[in-house]
Amino acid sequence: MSGEAEETSILGGRVRLLQPARGYRVAMDPVLLAAAVPLGGPGRVTRVLDAGLGTGAAALCLLARASAEVRVTGLEIDAGMAALATRSAALNGMTERLPVSVGDLMDPPHAATSEPFDAVLTNPPYHESGTPPPNPGRAGAHAATVPLARWIGACLDRLRPKGRLVVIHRADCLDTLLAALAGRAGAAEILPLWPGPDRDGIARPARRVIVRARRDVRGAATLWPGLVLHTPDGGHTAAAERVLRHGEALDAAMAGQRAGPDGVVAG
Repeated sequence: MSGEAEETSILGGRVRLLQPARGYRVAMDPVLLAAAVPLGGPGRVTRVLDAGLGTGAAALCLLARASAEVRVTGLEIDAGMAALATRSAALNGMTERLPVSVGDLMDPPHAATSEPFDAVLTNPPYHESGTPPPNPGRAGAHAATVPLARWIGACLDRLRPKGRLVVIHRADCLDTLLAALAGRAGAAEILPLWPGPDRDGIARPARRVIVRARRDVRGAATLWPGLVLHTPDGGHTAAAERVLRHGEALDAAMAGQRAGPDGVVAG
């Protein structure tokens, strides 16, 4: 990555983020991913790995709502992106809590292998359907150079027994994602991210899904209601606003949604 960087703010101004002036731009996915990481039980969560850190958005959003003892190690293969994440950590006073390493998840550096982590969060690289974006930075951020099953397996390798994996990915890859967990992680939780009905009130399918699972744990999968992101006019639902602007945990936002008489869930 080369070129100028510019500062933007996310999480209602609570996080300052440097990102390329041209190319890939952070959307809501990393904020939702960070909100889905459980910081309570079962099991203590203090050591976290962000596999595929990018410019650090998810890690910084997680640290913004976590206690001071939580530390996130960022692993990013693109040296330019990693440099921006390091600078963003400094902007937010998080240098000690967000050490950044340049490296490949498939052959990780010592910082990612010296001790197992309590949780790993990741937004695996993927191809969107349709025409690839013309900008190389955006295309690189979404290029599926590693099969999803291998990426998930490498994330699980970094976890302690009973540690949590938290993944955001395309909903149409859910079967592949769950298959990658089989025999290695269980008690999977599936949290769909619903776009909400269109202007005619017609329901639309989820395009993204968050999956949480625990390494070396057996247990049945749970399908949660998930989160409705948009109202029919295109604005964010109240529940989505609490996550995206106010840093509320995804579990709390899901619990605060209400179904109206027409069955549509609102915040």
